[in-house]
Amino acid sequence: MRVAVTGTPGTGKTTATDRLDTDIPVVHLNEVIKSEEFATGVDEERGSLVADMDAVAEWLDGRDDVLFESHLAHNFDADRVVVLRAHPDSIVERLRERGDSDSKAYENAESEALDVVLSEAVSRHGTESVYEIDTTDRGPDEVAAEIERVVAGEREPSAGTVSYLDWL
Repeated sequence: MRVAVTGTPGTGKTTATDRLDTDIPVVHLNEVIKSEEFATGVDEERGSLVADMDAVAEWLDGRDDVLFESHLAHNFDADRVVVLRAHPDSIVERLRERGDSDSKAYENAESEALDVVLSEAVSRHGTESVYEIDTTDRGPDEVAAEIERVVAGEREPSAGTVSYLDWL
């Protein structure tokens, strides 16, 4: 089974997946992009690498039992896609805490309010394969437990259950 864990930066993807208790190997795609040099350049405005999506897809090809996480994970083939969500104010707070600029934090908060990652995941994978989890008032262990329920097939798909449009 291939499980993608995705979401706007600051929703808790890496923190939650580091706490998973599962037999499926966990791959942090952002680390792979760096270690395998799958970047085509740097986005100077955002201070981030520009991923070579074809190279990442090729690297993932043939890995059938894997859980991979990144804000880009929904762009790759997966059986189940977990989209972590968080209130835009939480996004701003979390990204500031890790040292991101205010402009980057607010850009990501706006993206979260507009459901950008969720809509991309649903567009590519369909509602029957997307599992939305709100991380706003949940600790990392609780989020990890929800992801484990998705992996185990104990949770029904859900998309469009979380809305932050009123934040805008």
